Amino acid sequence: MKTENCTLVSEFVFQGFSSFHEHQLTLFVVFFALYILTLAGNIIIVTIISLDRHLHTPMYFFLSMLSASETVYTLVIIPRMLLSLIVLSQPISLAGCATQMFFFVMLAINNCFLLTVMGYDRYVAICNPLRYSVIMNKRVCTQLVWGAFSIGLIVAVTQVSAVFRLPFCITKVAHFFCDIRPVMKLSCIDTTVNEILTLVISVLVILIPMGLVFISYILIISTILKIATAEGRKKAFATCASHLIVVIVHYGCASIAYLKPKSENTMGEDQLISVTYTVITPLLNPVVYTLKNKEVKDALHRAIGRKLS
Repeated sequence: MKTENCTLVSEFVFQGFSSFHEHQLTLFVVFFALYILTLAGNIIIVTIISLDRHLHTPMYFFLSMLSASETVYTLVIIPRMLLSLIVLSQPISLAGCATQMFFFVMLAINNCFLLTVMGYDRYVAICNPLRYSVIMNKRVCTQLVWGAFSIGLIVAVTQVSAVFRLPFCITKVAHFFCDIRPVMKLSCIDTTVNEILTLVISVLVILIPMGLVFISYILIISTILKIATAEGRKKAFATCASHLIVVIVHYGCASIAYLKPKSENTMGEDQLISVTYTVITPLLNPVVYTLKNKEVKDALHRAIGRKLS
């Protein structure tokens, strides 16, 4: 059991990728390249959707919101992570750590619920196409986006307030950013209540959206199977394929990271899981939607054609 007899700290130091010390330059080059691709991909998606009138639909409105959120999400974590790979032992104040954790939690949960909203959008488009434009009007779309953001905001305030009420007496964070569990491990006192709160919140914000998406896709698939022609079935499923790939990877990574019991993994294993949802998953969104989605590819070709003409 932790004791309260300790010297309280005013700043933390990330251990970062110290266990991969001999490979840090290689990691920097790889992560920097992935970061640039992620930023470029998401900015291109937001720009193309805003400029091309063919993409002014609810589906692409939600996609642009997700891409914008993913862009800010990576800005919160990756620049400092890259810095820690070339300049070791960079300290961060408690206020700076709390700020990073707040934006990380808020945007991560916002992304989870935006994916759920996108699943609902696909359900209405395929299962109720005649009423799609009435149900998914501009006001409803805006309310759904604000709803996702509000849930993220409320949870972030709750979670960060609970963590930073704890007294801390260890300075070294066994991670490359201020994630919830690594920071709680630095506390002088028992954190069982905080662990339970984190697990309950994780279950609510991961399993509920994941369950809603799952139900949406059961209904979508049952509707698609009733379509008479193979061409019609293929076209209907194609509109969902990109979203489904992103959903599986996103919720899969989140579940592995936050729904497992108190971490028994090594520091390296935990970091590998974290790299997946902070570096790889944000890149997946633009890659999948530009490679798999015909309408986005057509919009890109039109934009490039206009530039060349």
